[in-house]
Amino acid sequence: MSTTVSRASLEQKLALAKRCSREATLAGTKAAAVATIASGVPTLASVRMLPWAKANINPTGQALIICTVAGMAYFIAGHKKILSLARRHSFEQAPEHLKNTSFQGAGRPHPVFLRP
Repeated sequence: MSTTVSRASLEQKLALAKRCSREATLAGTKAAAVATIASGVPTLASVRMLPWAKANINPTGQALIICTVAGMAYFIAGHKKILSLARRHSFEQAPEHLKNTSFQGAGRPHPVFLRP
């Protein structure tokens, strides 16, 4: 079974991928900005007020703590956004018989091993 792929469908998929990556980048950037402030304030405050932190965390360590949190937030938020968009788009392109997600069970609310 051979399928032909048109140039228009490829361009449409490419445009969708670009839009999704742009949205993921924006979501990651927002999360990184919030995480920078959320981790920077306590880190800098603790270095000024706590004797242990003042003695053991130098400016490089402070920057490393803040940048690590911001980087993690960027990638986690971007990844979550890409997954949610992929899930939404795959649901939109699914056949109608698969879109019905209502449960038509046998009358039992849960499996036997979970029954009280």
